[in-house]
Amino acid sequence: MKKAFSFSLICILLSFILIMFIDIPKINALETNKKVTILFTHDMHDNFLPVKDGQGSAISELGGYARLQNGIFAEKKKNPEALLLDAGDFSMGTPFQTIFKSDSPGLRIMGELGYDVVTLGNHEYDYRASGLADSLNAARKSGDKLPRIVQSNVTFPTDQNNKLTPSLISLKQAYEDYGVQDYVVIERDGIKVGVFGLMGADAASKAPMSEVKFTDTIESAQRVVKILKDQEKVDLIISLSHSGLWIDHSKSEDEILAQKVPEIDVIISGHTHTKSPEPIIVGKTIIGSAEDSGKYLGVIEISRGTNLEWKLEDYRLLQIEDEIGSDSNILEIINDYKELVEEKYFERFDLSFDQVLAVSPFNFDTVDKMYENHYEAPLGNLISDAYIYAVKKAEGVNYIPIDVAIVPIGTIRSSFFQGNITVADAFSVSSLGIGPDNIPGYPLLSVYLTGKELKTVCEVDASVSPLMDDAQLFISGMSFTFNPNRLIFNKVTNTSLQRPDGSLEEIDDQKLYRVVAGLYSAQMLSVVGDKSFGLLSIIPKTKEGNPITDFEAQVVKDAAAGNNNEVKEWLALAEYLQSFDKVNEISRIPQYYNEYQGRKIVDNNDDISAFLSTPNRIALTVYTIVIVIVALLIFILFKIATRKKRIKRVRYKQPNSLS
Repeated sequence: MKKAFSFSLICILLSFILIMFIDIPKINALETNKKVTILFTHDMHDNFLPVKDGQGSAISELGGYARLQNGIFAEKKKNPEALLLDAGDFSMGTPFQTIFKSDSPGLRIMGELGYDVVTLGNHEYDYRASGLADSLNAARKSGDKLPRIVQSNVTFPTDQNNKLTPSLISLKQAYEDYGVQDYVVIERDGIKVGVFGLMGADAASKAPMSEVKFTDTIESAQRVVKILKDQEKVDLIISLSHSGLWIDHSKSEDEILAQKVPEIDVIISGHTHTKSPEPIIVGKTIIGSAEDSGKYLGVIEISRGTNLEWKLEDYRLLQIEDEIGSDSNILEIINDYKELVEEKYFERFDLSFDQVLAVSPFNFDTVDKMYENHYEAPLGNLISDAYIYAVKKAEGVNYIPIDVAIVPIGTIRSSFFQGNITVADAFSVSSLGIGPDNIPGYPLLSVYLTGKELKTVCEVDASVSPLMDDAQLFISGMSFTFNPNRLIFNKVTNTSLQRPDGSLEEIDDQKLYRVVAGLYSAQMLSVVGDKSFGLLSIIPKTKEGNPITDFEAQVVKDAAAGNNNEVKEWLALAEYLQSFDKVNEISRIPQYYNEYQGRKIVDNNDDISAFLSTPNRIALTVYTIVIVIVALLIFILFKIATRKKRIKRVRYKQPNSLS
């Protein structure tokens, strides 16, 4: 019995030891094989409602926050611990932005959707520092659940007296009150996740009225990553980077970020509206990007292996389409915000959100297609013509004829499709900015340019657009031809004024011509010199020919209506749409805007004669320099060859014999 008992005890001990050796690796595996799910969006641009997407007959409606909520619910059923993140530009793009300052609908509805962390994009600064301060304060005071905000490379510059401006004081205080931080640490299922935000260089350049400054993204990321690893001891680092991705990898800011700061595990890339159906892997960093407007919900699933490194398990873009269905709670919230938009904004213009302005018998090209193709776009023609119509209507009997209207592609935010066009649609097409009156929407400005500068405007479109796609211009009142194969800053071969009846008129280089453009666009004309390396120059002037120092003083006012209100870009378009001939009491866009009008003609002739003909001053200078360099090289080569011949003759010359 005693031996049997001893044998049993030994067996039990051996079994226990065996279990320990077997189970310890299992426990470690459970600790190391943790999974994290990241749900993400970016560049939502206040698209609470579905947006039209596609080309031709393949038009569909994607997105919408009520559908997005159901998409989020579906993914969180699989993993309730999933993180929900956004990489900036959640506001600005639809009429909901008009209550950005007073009601902060973007942050509040994202809180309702369950977003954990967001960062700020350049468009969150569209209403300047004071506008963002008001929005943050309104969100906080609402008492609603809100997402946390991270932004690690923003600074508040002081003036010459080492003091902040009143608006920056307000914004800095709003940041503190809301709790905007460099980073946050979130624990999910035993995993410590560090999330930080960045504003990229290109995005920062597109927030000229923000007043704040943004430090270098690489240096800021390195600083924050070091804190997250050394002090916070996080297991996973995620960057919400409003920087973007480009086809040219050498300029692709978020790919460069991944190369320079390899400790970042995941980058959610906003700003460029990139749709990346497959993840971009740089070293060990996973980069995700899910287009814009809430059309897709990005999903990244990663796991940590025994080497404690994160491995990608799944990456996909969930299309937010009608089949997903809509959440009734979010629909109710959206309808409440629609009523606020009507009450606080559209009623001042005697318009309503869903009011039909016109019917279009055809689709206009999408903004994406307009970016892809450097050509005359009928939508650009429609908007630029609307500017001239609106100024003429606003000035009435005191109207001074507009010669030219200019619309940069960067200010066109949406398009029109076949069917009804509403007030909300018109606003969404030209939704940017705020005026000196502190009312949303950029106003129109009247400036004067010389004939020579009008020709330069055409050269900006032809030559600067390939360097900076937002510089592509649509111009009413001019016809020009350019050859993309010619020397840069000498691509335009012909320019003329194009009068309303279609007739062409020669441009007088010295004459002042009246030009209308939006506030932002008119200001940007004066910085063309920087973008063209100082070779092109445009200086907007008053009608007396003096350089403009105060652009806001040139705002077009609605004097004819007797209210002296600013003429907004979007309102100009809305009024023009209402002016067309009516069918069944509704304006109908004429076929004219389904055709090209010879305003921008692309000549792809690649013959040498086409390349060298009609050179301008810049081209002549370049050609002269090239000729001088070639002549100098020929001279040097000739001298070298001559010297070699002399050396050769001396070397082989026979000495005289002595007798």
